[in-house]
Amino acid sequence: MAEQVRQFANEEEAAAHEEIAALVARSRAAQAQIENYTQEQVDQLITAMVWAVAKPGVAEKIARFTVDETQLGNYEGKFLKISRKTRATLYDIINDKSVGVIEENPERNIVKIAKPIGVIGALSPTTNPEATPVIKAISAVKGRNSIIVAPHPRAKLTNKMIVDLMREAIVKMGAPADLVISIDTPTLPKTNELMRQCDRILATGGAAMVTSAYSSGTPALGVGVGNAVITVDDTADLDDAAEKIRISKTLDLAASCSSDNSVILVGPIYDAMLEKLQAQGGYVVTPEEKTRLQNTIWTDGHLSTAIVAQPAEKIAGMAGIDLPAGKQFFIVPETGAGPDHPFSGEKLSVVMALYKARDLDEAIRLTNEIQAYQGQGHSCGIYSRSDENIMKLANATKTSRVMVNQPQAPSNSGNLWNGMRQTFSLGCGSWGGNSTNNNITWRDLINETWVSKPLAKPKELPSDEELFGSVMQKI
Repeated sequence: MAEQVRQFANEEEAAAHEEIAALVARSRAAQAQIENYTQEQVDQLITAMVWAVAKPGVAEKIARFTVDETQLGNYEGKFLKISRKTRATLYDIINDKSVGVIEENPERNIVKIAKPIGVIGALSPTTNPEATPVIKAISAVKGRNSIIVAPHPRAKLTNKMIVDLMREAIVKMGAPADLVISIDTPTLPKTNELMRQCDRILATGGAAMVTSAYSSGTPALGVGVGNAVITVDDTADLDDAAEKIRISKTLDLAASCSSDNSVILVGPIYDAMLEKLQAQGGYVVTPEEKTRLQNTIWTDGHLSTAIVAQPAEKIAGMAGIDLPAGKQFFIVPETGAGPDHPFSGEKLSVVMALYKARDLDEAIRLTNEIQAYQGQGHSCGIYSRSDENIMKLANATKTSRVMVNQPQAPSNSGNLWNGMRQTFSLGCGSWGGNSTNNNITWRDLINETWVSKPLAKPKELPSDEELFGSVMQKI
């Protein structure tokens, strides 16, 4: 077989191949044991998996441990994710039918049957290592799959803690622990091997890792770069918008790529809205401070990992900025987009670029220019009371999600106040180099068998005059 004749560049790659092959064999054996589980058995499993990590006392421990290990984000943000986000995700999918016939279309006389894929290989990022393994694991098991999680090395202990808790819960429910497996000592060769040997990849992480997933030869679901752009128009509730922008910008210290990276204020409300953002804890940098902040955030054109998901006070100290008490995020006045305007890109920090637009048309143009540089296809948002403005922006932007009057970071991946599917994996369509625009969930992790029966009355082709109409006179 192809795997048996592969040549390895060094001993590390050969060892990684053997280790992952053993894990995949264990995972595949476990998956076979639940392949014929009933819907009730599946739902009991995923309920137990979430309760094991989200119950009081455990969630707090995980949140503290995650911050201690990764030194990214803050306790409050991590706790919200492991306690609230996992619950919300379970609630979102628990009543979905994922076993047997899951859809019927009487008009076409088609029935769809869910089938498991097998072994899911999941990549988990260092920015969201607390809830990502849980959400991916319950999505996999909901489809009667097993899953192997490859964490970022900076979060390997957090990943092991969470996976071990889920494994214990799975055993107590009478199922095999190996439905969920952690790569406890992750390396790049092991991650690459997992992507080669699993049945489907669910990749959340940096652009390089997602590209590797697509190049692995295994069907992959990846996500694009985030660089959320938010517009506040002249019909918006400014107090509500300012509060929600602050919530989104500071959640888990902007560890999420959905954090508000750029905010565009439409002309008449610029001064008033800026005052409200400052009242919410925003600090407007001077031109000189902007230069120092830029040199701190980017090193040789690359985002410095030292500033990712760090408190404003720490970033200010690194940049030599005297940050007043009570300020939680930076506001950087900006005019352009692209490499010559790095603040227009993703920053993964409590730093927000601020633009002024004459009208909504200019706001749309700026949004597209900013996201053509980074983040196209991911998400944008608008604060507005005008349905006309909302739909105009939605129709004119190259984005998979437009969040309306909601804090972007906790909303676009699903929340209790909206109807988006709960996930931490956001497809960005062809704009972001992805195969889907979906909020990726269990439905993306199954195969579907379509059963087609003859129609009671076969369709009949209409006449040429009816089918081709006025075109016939022109061609």
